[in-house]
Amino acid sequence: MRKVYYKYNPKTQAYDRIYPTLKHRIITVTRRFLANASVAAAIFVILVLSFNFPTGQEIRTENSRLLAQYNLLSRELDNALAVLQDIQQRDDNLYRVIYNADPIPQDIRTSSYLGTNRYDSLENMRNSKLVINTTHKLDLLKKQLYIQSISFDEIAEMYRGKDEMYKCIPAIQPVANKNLKRMASGYGRRVDPIYGTARFHEGMDFSANIGTDVYATGNGTVESVGWESGYGKCIVIDHGYGYKTRYAHLNDYNVRRGEKVIRGQVIGEVGNTGKSTGAHLHYEVLVKGRHVNPVNYYFMDLTAEEYDQMIQMAENRGNMMD
Repeated sequence: MRKVYYKYNPKTQAYDRIYPTLKHRIITVTRRFLANASVAAAIFVILVLSFNFPTGQEIRTENSRLLAQYNLLSRELDNALAVLQDIQQRDDNLYRVIYNADPIPQDIRTSSYLGTNRYDSLENMRNSKLVINTTHKLDLLKKQLYIQSISFDEIAEMYRGKDEMYKCIPAIQPVANKNLKRMASGYGRRVDPIYGTARFHEGMDFSANIGTDVYATGNGTVESVGWESGYGKCIVIDHGYGYKTRYAHLNDYNVRRGEKVIRGQVIGEVGNTGKSTGAHLHYEVLVKGRHVNPVNYYFMDLTAEEYDQMIQMAENRGNMMD
Protein backbone atom coordinates (compact mmCIF):
# COMPACT_ATOMS: atom_id res chain seq x y z
CA MET A 1 0.00 0.00 0.00
CA ARG A 2 1.29 3.40 -0.95
CA LYS A 3 2.41 5.62 1.96
CA VAL A 4 0.71 8.99 2.52
CA TYR A 5 2.54 11.86 4.29
CA TYR A 6 1.03 14.77 6.31
CA LYS A 7 2.46 17.99 7.86
CA TYR A 8 0.92 20.05 10.73
CA ASN A 9 -0.18 23.57 9.74
CA PRO A 10 -0.21 25.88 12.81
CA LYS A 11 -2.24 28.51 11.03
CA THR A 12 -5.11 26.21 10.27
CA GLN A 13 -4.33 23.97 13.21
CA ALA A 14 -4.81 20.99 10.89
CA TYR A 15 -2.69 18.38 9.03
CA ASP A 16 -2.15 19.10 5.36
CA ARG A 17 -1.34 16.27 2.98
CA ILE A 18 2.08 16.48 1.39
CA TYR A 19 2.56 15.42 -2.24
CA PRO A 20 6.19 14.48 -3.07
CA THR A 21 7.88 16.20 -5.96
CA LEU A 22 9.27 14.30 -8.97
CA LYS A 23 12.77 14.67 -7.54
CA HIS A 24 11.70 13.04 -4.28
CA ARG A 25 9.97 10.25 -6.16
CA ILE A 26 13.10 9.50 -8.21
CA ILE A 27 15.26 9.50 -5.09
CA THR A 28 12.85 7.15 -3.32
CA VAL A 29 12.65 4.71 -6.23
CA THR A 30 16.43 4.74 -6.71
CA ARG A 31 16.98 4.14 -2.98
CA ARG A 32 14.60 1.17 -3.03
CA PHE A 33 16.17 -0.28 -6.19
CA LEU A 34 19.68 -0.05 -4.73
CA ALA A 35 18.49 -1.60 -1.49
CA ASN A 36 16.85 -4.52 -3.29
CA ALA A 37 19.85 -4.97 -5.59
CA SER A 38 22.17 -5.03 -2.60
CA VAL A 39 20.04 -7.68 -0.91
CA ALA A 40 19.92 -9.75 -4.14
CA ALA A 41 23.67 -9.49 -4.59
CA ALA A 42 24.23 -10.53 -1.00
CA ILE A 43 21.94 -13.54 -1.44
CA PHE A 44 23.72 -14.55 -4.70
CA VAL A 45 27.13 -14.34 -3.03
CA ILE A 46 25.87 -16.45 -0.12
CA LEU A 47 24.47 -19.08 -2.51
CA VAL A 48 27.67 -19.24 -4.58
CA LEU A 49 29.79 -19.62 -1.46
CA SER A 50 27.41 -22.16 0.06
CA PHE A 51 26.71 -24.39 -2.98
CA ASN A 52 29.89 -23.82 -5.04
CA PHE A 53 28.09 -23.14 -8.36
CA PRO A 54 30.40 -23.60 -11.38
CA THR A 55 31.63 -20.63 -13.32
CA GLY A 56 31.19 -20.25 -17.06
CA GLN A 57 34.76 -21.38 -17.69
CA GLU A 58 34.28 -24.41 -15.47
CA ILE A 59 31.12 -25.36 -17.41
CA ARG A 60 32.95 -25.02 -20.75
CA THR A 61 35.82 -27.16 -19.44
CA GLU A 62 33.40 -29.81 -18.19
CA ASN A 63 31.56 -29.88 -21.54
CA SER A 64 34.88 -30.31 -23.34
CA ARG A 65 35.78 -33.24 -21.09
CA LEU A 66 32.39 -34.87 -21.66
CA LEU A 67 32.80 -34.52 -25.42
CA ALA A 68 36.25 -36.11 -25.27
CA GLN A 69 34.88 -38.95 -23.13
CA TYR A 70 32.08 -39.60 -25.62
CA ASN A 71 34.60 -39.77 -28.47
CA LEU A 72 36.76 -42.18 -26.47
CA LEU A 73 33.74 -44.31 -25.59
CA SER A 74 32.71 -44.40 -29.25
CA ARG A 75 36.16 -45.67 -30.29
CA GLU A 76 36.15 -48.30 -27.53
CA LEU A 77 32.74 -49.50 -28.70
CA ASP A 78 34.12 -49.79 -32.25
CA ASN A 79 36.94 -51.98 -30.90
CA ALA A 80 34.51 -54.13 -28.91
CA LEU A 81 32.28 -54.59 -31.97
CA ALA A 82 35.33 -55.60 -34.04
CA VAL A 83 36.31 -58.24 -31.47
CA LEU A 84 32.73 -59.50 -31.39
CA GLN A 85 32.73 -59.72 -35.19
CA ASP A 86 35.79 -62.02 -35.04
CA ILE A 87 33.93 -64.23 -32.53
CA GLN A 88 30.88 -64.30 -34.79
CA GLN A 89 32.97 -65.34 -37.80
CA ARG A 90 34.57 -68.13 -35.82
CA ASP A 91 31.15 -69.20 -34.56
CA ASP A 92 29.68 -69.37 -38.09
CA ASN A 93 32.74 -70.73 -39.91
CA LEU A 94 34.16 -73.06 -37.28
CA TYR A 95 31.96 -74.08 -34.36
CA ARG A 96 28.75 -74.37 -36.37
CA VAL A 97 30.55 -76.00 -39.29
CA ILE A 98 31.78 -78.74 -36.94
CA TYR A 99 28.21 -79.76 -36.13
CA ASN A 100 26.80 -79.10 -39.61
CA ALA A 101 24.66 -76.29 -38.19
CA ASP A 102 23.54 -73.37 -40.34
CA PRO A 103 25.18 -70.02 -39.56
CA ILE A 104 23.09 -67.31 -37.93
CA PRO A 105 21.69 -65.02 -40.67
CA GLN A 106 23.47 -61.69 -40.94
CA ASP A 107 20.23 -59.71 -40.87
CA ILE A 108 19.59 -61.14 -37.39
CA ARG A 109 23.15 -60.54 -36.15
CA THR A 110 23.35 -56.95 -37.41
CA SER A 111 19.77 -55.71 -36.96
CA SER A 112 19.70 -52.31 -35.25
CA TYR A 113 17.34 -49.70 -33.86
CA LEU A 114 18.21 -47.02 -36.42
CA GLY A 115 15.16 -45.74 -38.25
CA THR A 116 13.00 -46.08 -35.14
CA ASN A 117 12.00 -43.40 -32.61
CA ARG A 118 14.26 -44.93 -29.96
CA TYR A 119 16.67 -41.98 -30.05
CA ASP A 120 14.21 -39.11 -30.55
CA SER A 121 14.72 -37.90 -26.97
CA LEU A 122 18.42 -37.28 -27.74
CA GLU A 123 17.84 -35.10 -30.81
CA ASN A 124 17.81 -31.81 -28.86
CA MET A 125 21.07 -32.43 -27.00
CA ARG A 126 24.28 -30.64 -27.85
CA ASN A 127 26.44 -32.88 -30.09
CA SER A 128 23.33 -35.02 -30.58
CA LYS A 129 24.85 -36.85 -33.58
CA LEU A 130 27.76 -38.12 -31.48
CA VAL A 131 25.52 -39.02 -28.53
CA ILE A 132 23.03 -40.90 -30.73
CA ASN A 133 25.79 -42.71 -32.63
CA THR A 134 27.50 -43.81 -29.39
CA THR A 135 24.22 -44.91 -27.82
CA HIS A 136 23.36 -46.88 -30.95
CA LYS A 137 26.73 -48.68 -30.85
CA LEU A 138 26.13 -49.64 -27.23
CA ASP A 139 22.66 -50.97 -28.09
CA LEU A 140 24.12 -52.90 -31.03
CA LEU A 141 26.84 -54.41 -28.86
CA LYS A 142 24.34 -55.54 -26.21
CA LYS A 143 22.03 -57.06 -28.82
CA GLN A 144 24.80 -58.92 -30.65
CA LEU A 145 26.25 -60.22 -27.38
CA TYR A 146 22.82 -61.58 -26.48
CA ILE A 147 22.50 -63.34 -29.86
CA GLN A 148 26.03 -64.74 -29.57
CA SER A 149 25.31 -66.03 -26.08
CA ILE A 150 22.27 -67.93 -27.41
CA SER A 151 24.39 -69.33 -30.23
CA PHE A 152 27.01 -70.66 -27.81
CA ASP A 153 24.23 -72.26 -25.74
CA GLU A 154 23.01 -74.03 -28.89
CA ILE A 155 26.53 -75.26 -29.71
CA ALA A 156 27.00 -76.55 -26.16
CA GLU A 157 23.75 -78.48 -26.56
CA MET A 158 24.95 -79.92 -29.88
CA TYR A 159 28.17 -81.09 -28.23
CA ARG A 160 26.48 -83.11 -25.47
CA GLY A 161 26.68 -86.83 -26.18
CA LYS A 162 28.77 -86.42 -29.33
CA ASP A 163 32.22 -87.38 -28.07
CA GLU A 164 32.61 -90.02 -30.78
CA MET A 165 31.60 -87.56 -33.48
CA TYR A 166 34.14 -85.08 -32.14
CA LYS A 167 36.91 -87.68 -32.58
CA CYS A 168 35.91 -88.29 -36.21
CA ILE A 169 35.70 -84.68 -37.39
CA PRO A 170 38.82 -83.73 -39.41
CA ALA A 171 40.39 -81.25 -37.00
CA ILE A 172 44.15 -81.05 -37.65
CA GLN A 173 46.42 -80.23 -40.57
CA PRO A 174 47.36 -83.24 -42.71
CA VAL A 175 51.10 -82.47 -42.50
CA ALA A 176 53.28 -81.08 -39.71
CA ASN A 177 52.97 -77.33 -40.25
CA LYS A 178 53.32 -75.59 -36.91
CA ASN A 179 55.04 -72.55 -38.40
CA LEU A 180 52.41 -72.38 -41.20
CA LYS A 181 55.13 -72.10 -43.87
CA ARG A 182 54.01 -75.19 -45.81
CA MET A 183 50.61 -73.80 -46.83
CA ALA A 184 51.03 -73.13 -50.56
CA SER A 185 47.54 -72.50 -51.91
CA GLY A 186 44.10 -72.01 -50.42
CA TYR A 187 40.56 -73.04 -51.29
CA GLY A 188 38.68 -71.09 -53.95
CA ARG A 189 39.04 -69.78 -57.49
CA ARG A 190 42.68 -69.98 -58.60
CA VAL A 191 44.81 -70.02 -61.77
CA ASP A 192 45.66 -73.48 -63.09
CA PRO A 193 49.49 -73.78 -63.12
CA ILE A 194 49.49 -75.96 -66.25
CA TYR A 195 46.66 -74.58 -68.41
CA GLY A 196 46.83 -70.98 -67.16
CA THR A 197 43.05 -70.73 -66.88
CA ALA A 198 40.99 -69.89 -63.82
CA ARG A 199 39.26 -72.80 -62.07
CA PHE A 200 37.94 -73.63 -58.63
CA HIS A 201 40.51 -75.19 -56.29
CA GLU A 202 38.55 -77.61 -54.12
CA GLY A 203 41.18 -78.07 -51.42
CA MET A 204 44.43 -76.74 -49.95
CA ASP A 205 47.99 -77.43 -51.12
CA PHE A 206 50.83 -77.99 -48.64
CA SER A 207 54.37 -77.91 -50.04
CA ALA A 208 56.71 -80.48 -48.47
CA ASN A 209 59.57 -82.74 -49.41
CA ILE A 210 58.82 -86.11 -50.95
CA GLY A 211 58.49 -88.69 -48.16
CA THR A 212 57.09 -86.24 -45.57
CA ASP A 213 54.52 -87.93 -43.32
CA VAL A 214 50.83 -87.40 -44.09
CA TYR A 215 48.38 -87.73 -41.17
CA ALA A 216 44.74 -88.75 -40.93
CA THR A 217 42.94 -85.66 -39.70
CA GLY A 218 40.19 -87.55 -37.86
CA ASN A 219 39.10 -91.06 -36.92
CA GLY A 220 37.53 -93.03 -39.75
CA THR A 221 37.68 -95.86 -42.25
CA VAL A 222 39.86 -95.85 -45.37
CA GLU A 223 37.39 -95.77 -48.27
CA SER A 224 39.87 -96.00 -51.12
CA VAL A 225 43.60 -96.30 -51.77
CA GLY A 226 44.94 -96.02 -55.29
CA TRP A 227 45.44 -93.94 -58.39
CA GLU A 228 42.85 -91.32 -59.34
CA SER A 229 42.92 -89.28 -62.53
CA GLY A 230 44.53 -85.90 -61.84
CA TYR A 231 45.07 -86.74 -58.17
CA GLY A 232 47.75 -89.40 -58.72
CA LYS A 233 48.23 -91.70 -55.75
CA CYS A 234 45.35 -90.85 -53.45
CA ILE A 235 43.69 -91.87 -50.16
CA VAL A 236 40.07 -91.13 -49.24
CA ILE A 237 38.91 -91.56 -45.63
CA ASP A 238 35.26 -91.80 -44.61
CA HIS A 239 34.97 -90.29 -41.12
CA GLY A 240 31.25 -90.88 -40.77
CA TYR A 241 28.70 -88.19 -39.81
CA GLY A 242 28.86 -86.94 -43.40
CA TYR A 243 32.63 -86.15 -43.37
CA LYS A 244 35.24 -87.37 -45.86
CA THR A 245 38.83 -86.27 -46.55
CA ARG A 246 41.05 -86.76 -49.62
CA TYR A 247 44.88 -86.83 -49.64
CA ALA A 248 46.33 -86.57 -53.17
CA HIS A 249 49.63 -86.67 -55.14
CA LEU A 250 51.11 -89.12 -52.63
CA ASN A 251 54.41 -90.92 -53.01
CA ASP A 252 53.36 -94.01 -51.04
CA TYR A 253 50.61 -95.45 -48.80
CA ASN A 254 50.74 -96.73 -45.20
CA VAL A 255 47.15 -97.99 -45.08
CA ARG A 256 44.84 -100.24 -47.07
CA ARG A 257 41.19 -100.04 -48.03
CA GLY A 258 38.80 -100.80 -45.15
CA GLU A 259 41.39 -100.09 -42.46
CA LYS A 260 40.33 -98.18 -39.35
CA VAL A 261 42.50 -95.12 -38.67
CA ILE A 262 42.68 -92.58 -35.87
CA ARG A 263 43.45 -88.89 -35.89
CA GLY A 264 47.19 -88.26 -36.17
CA GLN A 265 48.01 -91.68 -37.63
CA VAL A 266 50.52 -91.67 -40.51
CA ILE A 267 48.64 -92.85 -43.61
CA GLY A 268 51.09 -92.03 -46.41
CA GLU A 269 53.90 -89.88 -47.76
CA VAL A 270 53.95 -86.57 -49.63
CA GLY A 271 54.75 -87.09 -53.32
CA ASN A 272 54.56 -85.55 -56.79
CA THR A 273 52.25 -87.92 -58.64
CA GLY A 274 49.38 -87.16 -61.00
CA LYS A 275 48.76 -83.63 -62.26
CA SER A 276 51.31 -81.90 -60.07
CA THR A 277 53.96 -79.22 -60.58
CA GLY A 278 56.02 -80.05 -57.50
CA ALA A 279 56.21 -82.12 -54.34
CA HIS A 280 53.15 -81.30 -52.26
CA LEU A 281 49.98 -82.66 -50.65
CA HIS A 282 46.57 -81.70 -52.01
CA TYR A 283 44.02 -81.99 -49.17
CA GLU A 284 40.23 -81.81 -49.40
CA VAL A 285 37.37 -81.91 -46.90
CA LEU A 286 33.91 -82.98 -48.02
CA VAL A 287 30.72 -82.62 -45.95
CA LYS A 288 27.71 -84.58 -47.18
CA GLY A 289 29.33 -84.91 -50.59
CA ARG A 290 30.16 -81.22 -51.02
CA HIS A 291 33.61 -79.66 -50.87
CA VAL A 292 34.14 -77.16 -48.05
CA ASN A 293 37.08 -74.96 -47.10
CA PRO A 294 39.58 -77.08 -45.13
CA VAL A 295 40.88 -73.99 -43.33
CA ASN A 296 37.82 -74.17 -41.09
CA TYR A 297 38.89 -77.57 -39.74
CA TYR A 298 42.24 -76.97 -38.03
CA PHE A 299 40.82 -75.96 -34.65
CA MET A 300 42.71 -78.64 -32.70
CA ASP A 301 45.98 -77.72 -34.35
CA LEU A 302 46.14 -73.93 -34.13
CA THR A 303 45.83 -71.18 -31.55
CA ALA A 304 43.36 -68.36 -32.16
CA GLU A 305 46.17 -66.16 -33.51
CA GLU A 306 47.50 -68.93 -35.77
CA TYR A 307 43.98 -69.65 -36.99
CA ASP A 308 43.49 -66.02 -38.04
CA GLN A 309 46.89 -66.03 -39.74
CA MET A 310 46.06 -69.24 -41.61
CA ILE A 311 42.78 -67.76 -42.88
CA GLN A 312 44.60 -64.69 -44.23
CA MET A 313 47.26 -66.84 -45.87
CA ALA A 314 44.67 -69.14 -47.46
CA GLU A 315 42.86 -66.11 -48.92
CA ASN A 316 45.97 -64.45 -50.34
CA ARG A 317 47.96 -67.39 -51.68
CA GLY A 318 46.66 -68.30 -55.11
CA ASN A 319 49.35 -70.41 -56.84
CA MET A 320 47.99 -73.94 -57.15
CA MET A 321 50.45 -76.79 -57.49
CA ASP A 322 48.03 -79.17 -59.24
